[in-house]
Amino acid sequence: MEATPHRAPSPGFIAILGALTAIAPMSIDMYLPALPTIGRELGADPASVQLTLAFFFIGLALGQLVIGPLSDRMNRKVPLLGGLGLYALASAGCAVAPSIPVLVAFRFLQAVGGCAALVISRAVVRDLYQAREAARVFSMMTLVMGVAPIVAPLVGGYVMLAFGWRAIFGVLVVFAIALMAASALFLPESHQVARAEVEPAGSILHDLRAIVTDRHFLGFALTAGFAQAGMFAYISASPFVFIEYFHVPARSYGWIFGANACALIFSSQVNGRLLLTHHLEPLLQRGITALVAVALGLAVLGWTGWGGFWGVFLPLMAYMACLGFVFSNAMAAALAGHGRRAGLAAAVLGTLQYGLAALSGGLVGRLHSATAGGMVLVMAACALLAFTAHRMLAKPTSP
Repeated sequence: MEATPHRAPSPGFIAILGALTAIAPMSIDMYLPALPTIGRELGADPASVQLTLAFFFIGLALGQLVIGPLSDRMNRKVPLLGGLGLYALASAGCAVAPSIPVLVAFRFLQAVGGCAALVISRAVVRDLYQAREAARVFSMMTLVMGVAPIVAPLVGGYVMLAFGWRAIFGVLVVFAIALMAASALFLPESHQVARAEVEPAGSILHDLRAIVTDRHFLGFALTAGFAQAGMFAYISASPFVFIEYFHVPARSYGWIFGANACALIFSSQVNGRLLLTHHLEPLLQRGITALVAVALGLAVLGWTGWGGFWGVFLPLMAYMACLGFVFSNAMAAALAGHGRRAGLAAAVLGTLQYGLAALSGGLVGRLHSATAGGMVLVMAACALLAFTAHRMLAKPTSP
């Protein structure tokens, strides 16, 4: 593992990084209560509406492969501010989209811009911290980032009722501008460029090859990626499952989503505390094992309908709680050996995560039915694949 200097994270530093990471849940969760309404107003079926999520994930996946290398060879802040500017413009385009294809296109551009916040916030953590410390920082960031899944659906639901679904994207424009101001004024530049001139393209390919052939990196990255794919299967399908199947009012859906987000926040903070005295790898192993057990139980209950609403809702909370012991630890372990190319490594990690999320979201759309069956089966499959990737590929990281 490459050494990095230890710096105690300040609350303001954690708040900015957490808010940057929150751009993804804000962009996704705020408009979830509006998905059925968007479909009705734009004359689209649920599978077509879910493409606005799938293409957002694709944009996040592809955009990071550009932003990551740029941030390694320039600095962290310039690509970050440029990406946030593109995000704001694309959000405005979403607000005036006249059809589903146009909305899908602007959602793609919105993701390409917003991915800068994701990849650079992770690269900054890797610039400054080693594996176990980085996992603790990621856990603390989840406390800030996790507010978004709680607040966003509630805000989105009430904004939609008061002003219509298009106003939701207006709120995202304001959010992007606020992030740009905070980053420009208060986020320190963590990356020191090793050379005065830009490195040739060949070195980028060399670094990329070194990353994707690193079994340690690939195992932990796929572990995090499949786990996140399961979460996004839930995100993609849950509005239709709870609002249309269980007949939960759109304005109340945010409370359900927020309860699950609280489970993730709480377990992430427990993980952060345990990392003070425990090694990263055992916590990750136990989290993945518990995730598989919960996912299989959820699949049985959701597919058969046993337990009704509570038979789906309570296992979903347990599933999200398990993720709190998987995300931070797997990401920190994946990035641990790639300090010099932290931006590119974070980009590849993010590309895997959101590429798999796009696949799971698309699969859930294909399996859309009048029940929770499609959602829970995809979630169970993702949990099993995360377990397999960790068991077959990942090597234990040093504490």
